Parts: sequence; structure tokens; C-alpha cells
Amino acid sequence: MSAAQENGLVLLISRDGKRYLLRLRAGDRFHTHRGIIEHDALIGAPLGREVASHLGQSFLVLQPSLHDLLMNLKRASQIVYPKDIGQILLKLDVGPGKRIIEAGTGSGALTVALAHGVQPDGTVYSHEVREDMLAIARRNLATVGLADRVQFIQRDIAEGFAATDADSLFLDVREPWDYLTQACAAMRDGGFFGAIVPTTNQVSWLLAEMERHPLMSIEVMEILLREYKPVPARLRPQDRMVAHTGFLIFARKVALLSESALSAAEPGESCRQDDEANGAVASPLAASGEDH
Repeated sequence: MSAAQENGLVLLISRDGKRYLLRLRAGDRFHTHRGIIEHDALIGAPLGREVASHLGQSFLVLQPSLHDLLMNLKRASQIVYPKDIGQILLKLDVGPGKRIIEAGTGSGALTVALAHGVQPDGTVYSHEVREDMLAIARRNLATVGLADRVQFIQRDIAEGFAATDADSLFLDVREPWDYLTQACAAMRDGGFFGAIVPTTNQVSWLLAEMERHPLMSIEVMEILLREYKPVPARLRPQDRMVAHTGFLIFARKVALLSESALSAAEPGESCRQDDEANGAVASPLAASGEDH
């Protein structure tokens, strides 16, 4: 989008760094103590430029980024923060055409990022037990223009998920260890699993339960973000930082060998037979018992 469109979202940034996300509507006005900006003066005009209010105060007019959209969503619950969302998108291998299941829609911040990642032809299956939270998430997804990429499902995931053969699945629920059987049933072999919990106790309980399910290549991490004041002469960290927001747990769902298949294989015998078939000759040093 190189020009601002009617009914489109734009980001205004004042000289002191204040950010305003607004939807452009013909005839409307943007009011601030720094002056008034007519929507009609923005509609059809190029983005990435400065404009002046009626008081002569300047504002940047930009196309909002995904980060801007996430941080301006209406919230009725704690959201997954962008610093964690970035890692989640990478670890779940989110991309165009993917089928992603999430549980714990909340206000829909992660849902927005997932929907943005799977477009134009992927689908996010978002499960939430609370009708009021789903209503807020639906409005947020509609606001950012991504509602067509999401199927909202009001459901207790103890009953199972509404989709199967998913490429990835993410749990943002209080007790994720209670739903691993359902999660594994909904994912394809090789699929990507993720979860977020706030405390180390919850991490331990989840890891213990993961050992009883076909979830391998497990990772546990925490993302800390410290920004710096962008002043060349006095470069130093900001006075406050976004520290702990949650622990991230990731794994891959795999098809494990059965116990009968494992017991049928006799590693020592099969290795000896393979060596003989390949004409392998023992090392003279090994035969003589010498070592280095």
C-alpha cells in the first residue's frame, strides 16, 4: 500500500514519539492537543511522509506494521507479547498455506500474528471456551483485516480439537499438560508443538507429561527484551525493560517405534551381520588389544 486508502488503517507518529492508529473515513477528523488532521487530507495521499495539523504540528503518516497492530488491539486479557510471538512464529514454522491450531484465543494477539503468517491461503483454527473472549478476538481480527484466515471455535479442548492433521499447534492455557493427548491426535507426524506458561512449576509439570507422549526435540526458553535510548551522545538502556512474560516450550510430534519393533531389533547381531556383508576387517590395533 503506497497511498492511504479510505477505511484503511494508518499510523500517525508525533515528533515526541506518540503513536496513533486510526482508520480513515471520509469527512472524519483526528483530534489531538497538537491539532486537528482531516482524514480527507490523508485519503489517497502517499504514505511515508510528514503532514501538519491545523496548529502546524508535524506527524509521520505510515502504514502500520504487524507490531503496531498487535500493540493497539483491544485487550480483555494478558496478550502474548511481540517478543515472544516472533520466536513462536519461527519455532512453529508458520508460513503461507499452513494449518495452525491454537488454544486459548484470549484477545487474539497471537491469532493476528498467526493469521498474518499463513495468508493468503492458510487457516488458523482458534479454540476458546469463553464466548466473551471470542467476541473480542473476532472484532480484533476484523479490525486488522485478517478474520477470513481464522476459524473461531468455542470449545473445551478436553473434548478434542476441531481440526486434524495440523502443521503446528500452540497451547496458551493454564494447564497445557492436561491436553497433550488431544494435541498429539490433532497434529501430523513431524508437526510443531508449542506452549507458553508463566511459572517454572508449570514448565516442570508440562515436561513431565511430555515424556509420556510422542513429543521429541524439546526446548525450553525465555525471551528477554532490553531496549536502548536512541541518543548518539548518551546511548544507554531504557529505564524499564520487558523482562519475564512467560516460558516458551517447543517440541516436534513424531511417530515412535513400538516396543515390539524395538525388541525385535538386536543391535549387536545386526551390526555383526552388516560388517560381514560389507567385508569389514577388524583393525589390527583392535585385534591386538593396543590403544593410543
